[in-house]
Amino acid sequence: MIEYIVAKYNYWIYIALMMVGFYAMMAKKNLVKKLLGLNIFQWSIILFYISTSVKSGGATIPILDKAIDVANPSLYLNPLPHVLMLTAIVVGVSTTGVALALIILLYRCFRTLDEDEIFERLSE
Repeated sequence: MIEYIVAKYNYWIYIALMMVGFYAMMAKKNLVKKLLGLNIFQWSIILFYISTSVKSGGATIPILDKAIDVANPSLYLNPLPHVLMLTAIVVGVSTTGVALALIILLYRCFRTLDEDEIFERLSE
């Protein structure tokens, strides 16, 4: 069991990063800290998906080559996880930009970034 845990150490690092981001989103009251936690959570998932698509043993890009056996798919990398995570990076950056713009608007309106104070002022 311990050999399996040590062999997959990168997965455990990504899970720890994911839990740090989840804790920041749930426990912190400052909106910027919540957004930072969301970014940590997103990046841990992106790193996890990219690391699962890596093949050991010298796989190559999926371009047909006469020198490589075409019938053996284990010799080629799957580009789909990389393409999907590239899309996730673009979506994450745009989400962060919109969230920062909303946080700036909230700060200009309420002069605070504490979510409890904002909810308190909204309920008045």
